[in-house]
Amino acid sequence: MKAARAFTPDVVSDITPALLAIGRDSFPQALIGTLRRVADVGHCMVFSFAGPRSAACLLDVGNIPTGRDLGIAYSEHFHQADPNRDAVFEGQARAAPIVLPNFARRMYSDGYRKIFFDDSDIVDKFASAIWTGDTCFYVNFYRITEQGRFTREQIARLTAVAPAVSAAVARHFQCDEAPDRDPMARLKTLFATAEQLARLTAREKEVCLRILSGFSSEAIAAELGIGLHSALTYRKRAYDKLGISSQNELFAIALRLVASSRPLN
Repeated sequence: MKAARAFTPDVVSDITPALLAIGRDSFPQALIGTLRRVADVGHCMVFSFAGPRSAACLLDVGNIPTGRDLGIAYSEHFHQADPNRDAVFEGQARAAPIVLPNFARRMYSDGYRKIFFDDSDIVDKFASAIWTGDTCFYVNFYRITEQGRFTREQIARLTAVAPAVSAAVARHFQCDEAPDRDPMARLKTLFATAEQLARLTAREKEVCLRILSGFSSEAIAAELGIGLHSALTYRKRAYDKLGISSQNELFAIALRLVASSRPLN
């Protein structure tokens, strides 16, 4: 699947912790931490649809105390009254993540508004979805009264990262790797198989992987047993081959790889 939108340079590095936590127990906290840095999201819930009549709550993390109860209520009944439902299922034929319409209270029935917004202190919502085969992962981002509604800038930032976040969520819940697998190993797999990175030498890939993992140039040199000048040279050569000039652009490439790679079965 391909990312639906370009990544903006100032937010790509914020997404990296969630990318590295795919398949690990730390993923929920890494995800909400990422979303708070990107757009001050208060709460995140992920639902899956295996058909029009089947829904399940897969993830509930953040600042809404009744989140678990909301997940149960939505899965048992209210998913059928969700105004995003038609857009979600119409998007099943698409090969890209779906960014859903902006939140408006009038879209929801009185009963839905009472339970999911009034009683839960939710004042705003942003949502995206992604289909992998016959399963849809529906990702919802919320803010409570104390936070206020999303600003235009925050909506723009969420819109920019939603495809990558959706892809990361789908890969996490379909991941059959060991939960404690080294995040570096997952990135190595992407680097070994991605056509875009085929021109890089093995050493250039090793340097780029460590940049993505937050290593400084000095730390990269020490870990690889090379001089600082050599580490900087490998970085420059890799950037030149990739047509980039900054760490943020390297982050963007890594995120596009996640968004465009097939989910694990």
